Amino acid sequence: MHDAPPDFGTLTLHYEDSGPRDGPVVVFAHALGANLRLWDGVVAQLPDSLRVIRMDMRGHGVSPCPDGPYYMGDLVADAARLLDRLNVRDCVFVGLSIGGMIAQGLAAERLDLVRAMVLSNTAVKIGTPATWANRMEAIRTGGIEAVVAPNMERWFSRATHRDHPGMVAAAADRLRDTPVEGYLGCCAAIAETDLYENTARLTLPTLVTAGSEDGSTPADMVRETADLIAGARFELLRGTGHMSPVEKPADYGILLTGFLKEIGHI
Repeated sequence: MHDAPPDFGTLTLHYEDSGPRDGPVVVFAHALGANLRLWDGVVAQLPDSLRVIRMDMRGHGVSPCPDGPYYMGDLVADAARLLDRLNVRDCVFVGLSIGGMIAQGLAAERLDLVRAMVLSNTAVKIGTPATWANRMEAIRTGGIEAVVAPNMERWFSRATHRDHPGMVAAAADRLRDTPVEGYLGCCAAIAETDLYENTARLTLPTLVTAGSEDGSTPADMVRETADLIAGARFELLRGTGHMSPVEKPADYGILLTGFLKEIGHI
């Protein structure tokens, strides 16, 4: 496994690259307030033949954290720059929440990089500018801690809170570790983003997944995004919140592996 150090001069994202160099590539982009570790449980379910690339988006994990605000174009360009640097083409790009927005933007701009997408717990537009302005003001006043409890309620189902408190606590700690400037920067990026027109023109193979108890991107909202993309398949992961791949990595892994087989990626 290669663990790349951050390069602040060119804003090269921190990433992990595992599996055979000549294997079919699957790229993972995480949610707001998380990092590439979010995908650990899912990656453990995947065939060893895959080359798996996971990245920390700017302002998260150990990637560079430039001053904000950020724009969705910045986040898409970061991902494209990393894949170009790694000589990746025709990957399957898997994105959760803001990571799914990055996936949509990348597919719209760089079809040479992306042959298929998996969009999870995401949409073409998430929230309203006012919603994000309120969240950003809460963080400026009270720090990241101001959003930890409400995020955990949206991120995890009632059953997970009851039966797996350690999973919730670990996610809360990752959120607390997120640099304030990085979190605020990505909030600003989401607030100004509406991908409807670009996403509605996409025709590449797409799997869209939602959580039945998702308080951030409700399943109906996610389904509407799936309906925009010709031929997209929608799957509901019952008993999960916004962090469906974390809560049920085995179920998510089965869906992802089945999709990869269906499109001839493995």
